[in-house]
Amino acid sequence: MSSRILYIDDEDDIREVAEMALELDPSFAVRTCGSGREGLAAARDWQPHLILLDVMMPELDGPGVLEILRHDPATASIPVVFITARTQAHEVERLRELGARGVLAKPFDAMLIAGQVRAFLDG
Repeated sequence: MSSRILYIDDEDDIREVAEMALELDPSFAVRTCGSGREGLAAARDWQPHLILLDVMMPELDGPGVLEILRHDPATASIPVVFITARTQAHEVERLRELGARGVLAKPFDAMLIAGQVRAFLDG
């Protein structure tokens, strides 16, 4: 059975790299979205096993998306991992306090991201 991974990021090139890197793991089914609103709709419809979520996006940022996900019974239990360039300890701690399962540094290593996502999926 494949694991559904939803990657939400407003930067096209980063989304493409992430999608290609994650699809190297044959057990992942990957979808990407270019905005928080698009990502919310995809999360409701597709019910991913894990959401990778960019923190800084225009209009609706990552923390805003997470808050909406948590208040919707259809998406409240989907684990979220933030992707951010801001990885100082206090920033990571703040994101975890919002309810994220984890935080990945941006830019991520394309050769390692599938393994990192697998570890988050396994809890």
